[in-house]
Amino acid sequence: MARFKDYDRSQGLFLAVNLEEQLIPGTFEWTLDYLIDKMDMPLFEENYNNDELGAKAYPPNALLKIIMYCYSLGILSSRKIEKTCRANIIAKALAKDAEPDHDTIATFISTNSEAVSDLFTQVVMQCGELGLITGEMFAIDGCKLPSNASKEWSGKLEDLRKKKADLQKLADRIIKRHRELDKSESAKKKQRPFKKTMGDDRERRERHIERVEKKLEKINKFLETAEPRKGAGGAEIKSNITDNESAFIMGPHGYIQGYNGIAAADSGNQVIIAAEAVGSGPEGNSLPKMLDSLNENMKTITGKKEPLKRALVTADTGYFCEDNLQEAARRNIPVLIPDAYFRKRDPYFDGRKNHVPKRYTSKDFIFNHRGNYFTCPMGEKLTHQCEVTVRNTIMSQYKPHRGVCGKCRNVKKCINARNGKNPRRTLYVKDKAYEENLSEQMRNKIDDAAYRELYSRRMQIIEPVFSNMAYNKGMNRFTLRTQIKVNIQWLLYCIVHNIGKCVRPLELKYGY
Repeated sequence: MARFKDYDRSQGLFLAVNLEEQLIPGTFEWTLDYLIDKMDMPLFEENYNNDELGAKAYPPNALLKIIMYCYSLGILSSRKIEKTCRANIIAKALAKDAEPDHDTIATFISTNSEAVSDLFTQVVMQCGELGLITGEMFAIDGCKLPSNASKEWSGKLEDLRKKKADLQKLADRIIKRHRELDKSESAKKKQRPFKKTMGDDRERRERHIERVEKKLEKINKFLETAEPRKGAGGAEIKSNITDNESAFIMGPHGYIQGYNGIAAADSGNQVIIAAEAVGSGPEGNSLPKMLDSLNENMKTITGKKEPLKRALVTADTGYFCEDNLQEAARRNIPVLIPDAYFRKRDPYFDGRKNHVPKRYTSKDFIFNHRGNYFTCPMGEKLTHQCEVTVRNTIMSQYKPHRGVCGKCRNVKKCINARNGKNPRRTLYVKDKAYEENLSEQMRNKIDDAAYRELYSRRMQIIEPVFSNMAYNKGMNRFTLRTQIKVNIQWLLYCIVHNIGKCVRPLELKYGY
């Protein structure tokens, strides 16, 4: 017969634990502890008013260490962070054996917007002192993450009113059925054998009615004060009852209800220099603000008046528009932002299967001022149709007569002939808002082989940053609501990423 070792849980166990020895040099937690202790905390301390009266509070640096250590492990919930403080010996060492409750943790995160922004700048400065920032090239992009809001409560106001009407019909139907069953004597006699375990049918129906009525109350309260939410193009976009500052956006794995975390990373070691979370899918409108943040932080690091004058800022096609290029030029910041069709003009793809040949651009159409029409490369006229609004911009629309484009032998060089039975080329023209057309200059620049090669470095700079944050460290969602709180959490995520970049340089600096 097999024999097994005896065990007795009543036996006492004495462990000699030195919390200081748990933080091993060369690890993330040691680097976190070292850097946070070097930070100035006056903005965090302004939220406390217990100088003379009241209980002593947890030190801000201890709370920051706990939160960012848990974030680095993918522990994002304040309740799970509270449990980690009690069970994880490294978390105890970072907090000097403090065990704050979840409410303290959640309140600390959501009420320190300005202080966290200042902390982010201080950590970036530490990265600069360690030689991690080159300032030669930067890449800007966004990472779409779900937030603490449900897609169920998203929709345009008309959709939400329809949802309210459907919920009201459901509630009326349940109540009517509930009353009919109450009146039926036969229904009361037919008791099921699992009544004690499953509960009474009447109680379940009442709970169902209560849940539907709560939903109705929630949607009614929102619709009383709600205004249509406008998107970048001026059209109404979906609102959300739970968090109306979040957005219904297309993520990497389908549509999500969340925020877009935007970051600008340096090419040297992928350190994040500027960051912001926005409640919209398109991030192109955020470029001017990101350029300002990037410029200010680089001023602080380098001490130069124009630190980006000799640098290059890259962004993907979502940021391409004349306004963004003009804003960058006004700030004297060189940028490389290609248009949406720059790959189709790349000769590298010529002759490949399904390759779309280079299409006619607006430059190939000749405008007749007297007749107010355009002439296409094949000699057909595109006459003025109407004025339309495209992305908040009033533009003139020009089209040829029906059937003309379908018979043209160069239709594939002009439009996608598969779109409808009678495809027509459409030109949208707006009044010249700026003296210099930077969009055309950018198209010519990106068509140059040297700039295409330079632009290919963009993904190597910014995409690994998001992979490290969302996949490696598990910071793949936001747990807070409203943009100001989500922005705090996004900055904390970026701080965790930047501190991770400091591990090796500090290890080499102190010779561990």
